[in-house]
Amino acid sequence: MSLKINPILKSNKIRVGITIGDPSGIGPAITLKAVNKLKNLADFVVIGDGHLLKDLSAARLVDLGNINRQKFSRGKISAEYGRASIEYLDKALDLLRRKEIDCLVTAPISKEAVIKAGYKYGGHTEYFLNKTGVEEVVMLLLNDFLKFGLITRHIPLKAVPAALSKDKLCKDVSIVFKALKNLFGIQNPRLALCSLNPHASENGLIGKEEKEIMQPALKMLRKGINIDGPLAADVAILRAYQGKYDCLIALYHDQALIPLKLTGFAAGANMTLGLPFIRTSPLHGTAFDIAKTPRLADPSSMIAAIKLAIKCTNLKRV
Repeated sequence: MSLKINPILKSNKIRVGITIGDPSGIGPAITLKAVNKLKNLADFVVIGDGHLLKDLSAARLVDLGNINRQKFSRGKISAEYGRASIEYLDKALDLLRRKEIDCLVTAPISKEAVIKAGYKYGGHTEYFLNKTGVEEVVMLLLNDFLKFGLITRHIPLKAVPAALSKDKLCKDVSIVFKALKNLFGIQNPRLALCSLNPHASENGLIGKEEKEIMQPALKMLRKGINIDGPLAADVAILRAYQGKYDCLIALYHDQALIPLKLTGFAAGANMTLGLPFIRTSPLHGTAFDIAKTPRLADPSSMIAAIKLAIKCTNLKRV
């Protein structure tokens, strides 16, 4: 593995690290497009393979040279590319520890490729949990209209009820509340907890989770946090869209992703709360189906993720 680092002039701008994700996906394309569009907004440090980033002129390049260029193919799930995508993250963490970058934006990786490469990470979030040693992190998904903190992430729907507990709800909601204050500048965040069952279980008639888990957790949380619930998810989402809540707490992946993609997919971004640094990413995946035609790759969500990282890093500095 070769390593080439292009220099960049020092400035007072936020230094944004960007990993290109799976090199065979659309990560390199959306990174190039986003950085070129936002080149005056921050100092960018892009970590990847240089032959995929030939048109990168508005950033410092950290070229790991860790894929076979002669046999490279776009749109392919490969152990080699899964390994490369993890090595980009390893380098990004090194730059964060050395304070050479202020925050991190990650382009999409392929979970299947990462597993093929012999790693056991279910995704970026699990990687950062393992590498940083923090006890708990929360995915915050957002666009211009809605914010969702996720209690569970990439697990089967049938496994969600067993993954819920009073302690987990209290920990995760507290992380979200703190982030809304410190990273988004919301002095008194208004939250609501979405229910698991239809109609918030109708007082236990349609499931017991609301009564046995959520209500006791909410009783504890209300000692210091402004939070309603458990509310039927459709009601909670409508009220949040109308501006009555700053953030919703969703219990499973699609409870958040469906309304986010319906109301503003292009402006959507993902943020990992609870890490010792700011980390964001686009809301979409590797898009292998269009990777062979980079011009089709829409950088909007990557642009939103970069802007979010810059905004939150600036607020964290205050």
